[in-house]
Amino acid sequence: MKEKIHPKYVEGTIRCACGFTYKTYSTQEKMRVDICSQCHPFYTGKTKIIDSAGQVERYRRRFGETKATKILTASEKAKLEAEKAAKKAEAKKAKRTRAAKK
Repeated sequence: MKEKIHPKYVEGTIRCACGFTYKTYSTQEKMRVDICSQCHPFYTGKTKIIDSAGQVERYRRRFGETKATKILTASEKAKLEAEKAAKKAEAKKAKRTRAAKK
């Protein structure tokens, strides 16, 4: 093996964004990670929104609340269903009048 071409292998510290730290051997002394096995939903079994540098907030700001994602109250639901029923009845009536004219 050639001498003086290999990096130094030292004891390093890995620190997660959740605050958990552990030691390992690496070529770097200090490392930071966004997520680890102590806070990852796969290992903890808990659902958690991971906001990588404001990605979720940027998405919400860009698209906002759409009709599909908006939570409707009971009165709003009833109003929407009534509007749909009225449109459906109007379409049936128009179809009958067209059929009667032929």
